[in-house]
Amino acid sequence: MTEKEEHAIILDFLPYGYPMEKHTNPIAQAIGIKTFSLLELIPRRGVLLSPKEKVYIGPEKRDKIYYIAGRLHKEKLTETAKIQLQEFVEAVVGEQEKTFVEFFNNAQAMNTRLHQLELLPGFGKKHTREIMEARKEKPFASFEDIKARVKSIPDPKKAVEKRFIEELTVRQRFNLFVR
Repeated sequence: MTEKEEHAIILDFLPYGYPMEKHTNPIAQAIGIKTFSLLELIPRRGVLLSPKEKVYIGPEKRDKIYYIAGRLHKEKLTETAKIQLQEFVEAVVGEQEKTFVEFFNNAQAMNTRLHQLELLPGFGKKHTREIMEARKEKPFASFEDIKARVKSIPDPKKAVEKRFIEELTVRQRFNLFVR
């Protein structure tokens, strides 16, 4: 069973729809809080939404959202939405640091030639080996701990954020963080 979104964060609100399309109905670009799905939401008549606003999109009566139009295609993301997305990802990675540090503690080889850690921007075979050696001694406790114990690697928090954004905005062969 797929997990259903209950809430979304507004990334951008277009009161007159997309500029290049003939429909002039309001539309909101949003991201689901649980599954990180990019969504197009149709607000109720007369409702104005603002970036960063949390809206209910679950099965019960919705106060602001009339219906979910569907998935938001990456190509349609507005510049405002991209900026909001960046801020949203930074906040999520910060708030859920433990989850992402666990990724460094538990990342596995995906096949004989590729390790999950190598999917992070700036991480290659050498960094992967160093992380695996360091985590054998004891699991990492935080991003700071990773940086302190594995000297040569790029900033782990920034790398996770970058990968997260890539998975949301560019089609990937493998996803680490976005379902």
